[in-house]
Amino acid sequence: MQITTYQNNPHHLAQLVDLINYCQNIEAKLNIKMAEQDDIFQIGDYYQEKGGNFWIALENNQVVGSIALLPLDNQTAVLKKFFTYPQFRGQPNRLGAKLYQQLLSFAKDHNFQRLVLDTPEGETRSHYFYEKQGFKQVEPQNFNASYPYPDRNSRLYELFL
Repeated sequence: MQITTYQNNPHHLAQLVDLINYCQNIEAKLNIKMAEQDDIFQIGDYYQEKGGNFWIALENNQVVGSIALLPLDNQTAVLKKFFTYPQFRGQPNRLGAKLYQQLLSFAKDHNFQRLVLDTPEGETRSHYFYEKQGFKQVEPQNFNASYPYPDRNSRLYELFL
């Protein structure tokens, strides 16, 4: 398995859309349309040109995972688009942990001091993962970060680096 920075590739983009649709709509039944998250079709401009990054995990040239970092300012960045197919979660692959470490290293190397994220209330496996990494849940009035996301009764988290 290989984790690499996303480069504009229609084949990988189509597979990424499939991954996101699977995780959000088939598995989690969130009914999130791609029109609610058009950032995925402008990864270079939306993430990379703003000083963030977007990574994909490839297995036999097939996209099986993703994670992104979106800077809000020079101190705070958003963890976004964190998805893996179920067979790559946990042991023996631990793809989520590997993707997260890639993002965390990048965030520290670029001197971000705070990571924030949103995740749907029903995604308890995600909550467990984030809390295990040290993220703390934050009430909306104390979140102090603004960015678009498809809100599905979302929990908000932050981590100080």
